[in-house]
Amino acid sequence: MATPQQTADPRPETPGACPGGDQGFDIFAAVCPSRDVFAELADKWSLLLLLSLHSCGEQRFSELQRAVGGVSRKMLTQSLRALERDGLVLRTVHPETPPRVVYGLLPLGRTLAERIAPLGDWVESYAGQVVAARERFDRAHGGACAPQD
Repeated sequence: MATPQQTADPRPETPGACPGGDQGFDIFAAVCPSRDVFAELADKWSLLLLLSLHSCGEQRFSELQRAVGGVSRKMLTQSLRALERDGLVLRTVHPETPPRVVYGLLPLGRTLAERIAPLGDWVESYAGQVVAARERFDRAHGGACAPQD
């Protein structure tokens, strides 16, 4: 029987660090690679995908697309590929006809998902208060306020 083909290497690696931070990285430093990691993970879809994989376990592409409402196939593909590249998600191709591809969390991804799950819980608990605060702000300032740089 053939074994699944795995496309991500789960072994930890530590590339060259930049000055600052407890482990040699500083997300506040403009030239530090940790800034790029932080920005990529904080995109619109990555955290939702990690949370879905954390709560539901391994999923096929179509299952993830249904679980994370509103994500296009293109964005789902790009986000999964970025998470795979970062060593957070494993894409496994099962040698069947037709091939079955599933996505799951690698140990590093699991550590992140465990840390962001409370954020998801907080958002679900307090979203109503945030929406109400936005409405009060918009009424007081004559409509929605565009973010300023």
